[in-house]
Amino acid sequence: MSLPFHLISEKTGFDLAQVEAISVLLKEGATLPFIARYRKDQTGGLDEIAIELISDEINLLEKIDLKKKNILKVLKKRTEVDPKLILNINSSWNLTEIEDLYLPFKQQKVNKATLAINSGLDGLAKIILSQKEVISKGQILSFKCELYNNEALIIDGVIEVLVKWIGERKQIRQLLRQEISRNGFLISKIKKSIKDEEGVEKYKDYIDYSEALSRIKSHRFMAIQRAANEGFLTVSLKLDKKKVVEIISSKVISNQGSLKILNKAIELAWSKSLKPSLQKEIFKSTKEKSDLKAIAVFSDNLRQLLMQPPLRAKRILAIDPGFKSGCKLVCLSDKGDLLNNATIYPHPPQNKFGDAKKKIAGLIEQYKLDGIAIGNGTASRETERLIKGTRFNRKVNVYVVNEAGASVYSASSIARKEFPNYDVTVRGAISIGRRLIDPLAELVKIDPKSIGVGQYQHDVDQVLLSKKLDNVVVSAVNKVGVDLNTASEYLLEHVSGIGKKISENIVKYRKEHGSFNSREELKNVPKLGAKCFEQSAGFLRVKNGLNPLDDSAV
Repeated sequence: MSLPFHLISEKTGFDLAQVEAISVLLKEGATLPFIARYRKDQTGGLDEIAIELISDEINLLEKIDLKKKNILKVLKKRTEVDPKLILNINSSWNLTEIEDLYLPFKQQKVNKATLAINSGLDGLAKIILSQKEVISKGQILSFKCELYNNEALIIDGVIEVLVKWIGERKQIRQLLRQEISRNGFLISKIKKSIKDEEGVEKYKDYIDYSEALSRIKSHRFMAIQRAANEGFLTVSLKLDKKKVVEIISSKVISNQGSLKILNKAIELAWSKSLKPSLQKEIFKSTKEKSDLKAIAVFSDNLRQLLMQPPLRAKRILAIDPGFKSGCKLVCLSDKGDLLNNATIYPHPPQNKFGDAKKKIAGLIEQYKLDGIAIGNGTASRETERLIKGTRFNRKVNVYVVNEAGASVYSASSIARKEFPNYDVTVRGAISIGRRLIDPLAELVKIDPKSIGVGQYQHDVDQVLLSKKLDNVVVSAVNKVGVDLNTASEYLLEHVSGIGKKISENIVKYRKEHGSFNSREELKNVPKLGAKCFEQSAGFLRVKNGLNPLDDSAV
């Protein structure tokens, strides 16, 4: 079954030809940066953002297509399935609609409704639902059996069947979704059993809280969800019950027969079936929308961090500040190589203020350092005051650097491989300094989720977050371009078409054969085939090579 790309065109506003062209390129293994920069003739000049949007929509259609195939596989094994149902599922590309169509046939656990159906009470339920006549006691008792051996039990069993059938009606579910989207409220209350007053205090704004689902902000929904997940709050959907009953009744009641039974079934269908199901569905949908908004913010923040201008050709003193454990100092060359490291204790409890100033001034003079990078963590302000109160014999600029994720890097396998003879404190300070020298080259070594790109990042869909943040890293690396002769394997692996293994092979080849003189030499790297070369070449730079164009995007 071919995917209906016209639906993506209608949804996004892009031409059908553009959507189809991007689908073909993605199937061929082309990356988003490559398509955006080097296939403008096929995409009509769409940028990365547009291409990623189309890619996401294609992935969604593929997900729906797989879901349909799995459902149809199950249904085709059943002899009683209406061919029209198969046709409706085949023609639909709305996941909610497909789930509604499949719901009556979904494999369910044995419950009161299935027990009643297996005992033959579905026959009586059909008679009552038809409303052609008022059901007599005699008719009810004619369905007596071992499990349902009196009038009350039979009626209870029939109501369970009716609750199941009403809850599975596609039209009723659609109407109630509309009502929820217009008039549904989220209600949050404190759990009565909670005794953790400190924990509850964090979420005091959401105790006995109510807000329309149509207006709730993503950060508020996430805070409430976190409180519920941590066991402090209960969260539920609120709708006007009278209105709900009217909506359901309008699609169930057509006559006056057996009203008492039907009315009870309608109320129970809402409370036992429809409300729990639709509440789960709407909360999931709201969560997905909140995730997308949060991830968009995280992506923007990460992009800004990665795209900070590098402080090129400067030698740096990097300081990882601290109180009791002291401040870790590292001296870095303009290439980020470690020249020296030391520890000072200018802050309480040691208060070796004078010794610290003398040490810093000495290192600045000895290694001809041009700038000082101070991590923005504990004791950052106190350390900045110390630096500003120190006299130097040369001009030295002072920078406060975001150190989020430096500790993650310092304990990573990458850091151990780069600096096997130094402990985590030295590696953390090196990371802070290198972020100033070349933010992009340093930050690609750290899981984007560890860089501190926003609130609630641990509450959103982690798979989607990783995918989107990885896309940002790849986009930033390829937008800037990478020096083939100086880039680390960790930077190279984010270049279009190049993965971890090939990046390692490039660095190994460089060590064995010396600097690359041209892009063409890349073809000599093991495992780097024609497709990889096509994808990557335009994003790699060879400075002072045989061909001047190799230092450009051409």
